[in-house]
Amino acid sequence: MTDGAEPKTGAGASSGTGMKNRAPRAVVCGYGEIATIGLQCLREAGYDTPLFVTHEDTPGETIWWEPPASWARSHGVTVATPDDVNRPGEVERIRALEPDFLFSLYYRSMIGPELLGVPRRGALNLHGSLLPRYRGRAPINWVLVNGETATGVTLHYMDAKPDHGDIVLQREVAIEMRDTGETLFRKIASQARLLLREALPLLARGAAARQPQDHAQASYFGRRRPEDGQIDWSWPAPKVYNLIRAVTRPFPGAFTILGGRRLYLWWGVPEERRAGEAGASAGTVLGPRAEGVAIAAGSGAVVVMKAQLDGQDEITGGTGLGALLPQGARLPS
Repeated sequence: MTDGAEPKTGAGASSGTGMKNRAPRAVVCGYGEIATIGLQCLREAGYDTPLFVTHEDTPGETIWWEPPASWARSHGVTVATPDDVNRPGEVERIRALEPDFLFSLYYRSMIGPELLGVPRRGALNLHGSLLPRYRGRAPINWVLVNGETATGVTLHYMDAKPDHGDIVLQREVAIEMRDTGETLFRKIASQARLLLREALPLLARGAAARQPQDHAQASYFGRRRPEDGQIDWSWPAPKVYNLIRAVTRPFPGAFTILGGRRLYLWWGVPEERRAGEAGASAGTVLGPRAEGVAIAAGSGAVVVMKAQLDGQDEITGGTGLGALLPQGARLPS
């Protein structure tokens, strides 16, 4: 599906002197706020962006970013939402534009080898980690789940393997103990803008570096699903906390089971158990705290401050949570 008129290659699209004199041309495949940032940076850097390839929004998904398709349309960029960008017709359509570059900016589908070979000067991807670590899906959530203290953003050339090609630039981002998936995303988005502002002029001049990745240091993580948010109370309290903050809103949420229904824990913090609580089994509700209710973990405890039983309203504070989670109640490990 395409929005707007069929993009034209323009007067400078032919090979030879005209191509050398025109602005660099980039086709962008992307989704979410990072794609909006990328389109803005490309425009600032003087790139010609005749086509933006994106996805239709997924029904039921929380949209918490500025829609890149809206930005593209408002700035005269043709928007396409093909089911498969690798189909021959889509590849030939992009080939006809004679792009210098193709950028993948949080695009959710793999771009195949034939399309990767279309841009004259290369295809590049912006990835939300410090490659070669955390290749794959949902790196922002995974670094929090795993308790990392730093991550970042990487611009790299694409090849046939995901997140595998030579690195152009990276920027590091510190992870604070109170960071959530959303706050960390905001940090990475800010650094992505700075990175692109630095990299795009270098790419246009042919002056960008290419540093091969150290594949021996690579790690890979797959797509996260809503069911991956289930808490195991035998985990240490910091591990439970890391899951809660990694997938709290706007993500699907960490949950436990209460009365056969999902109880979503939208916020909570780890703490040491108090005197007299050391012998409590993991998953036992230890009792009220000033801001919530404490639940025993495999070691330590988690003070739950915001929770929501599936299908009901969110509850905050010790009084409401104490009624929902009375002292001595047991949650499954």
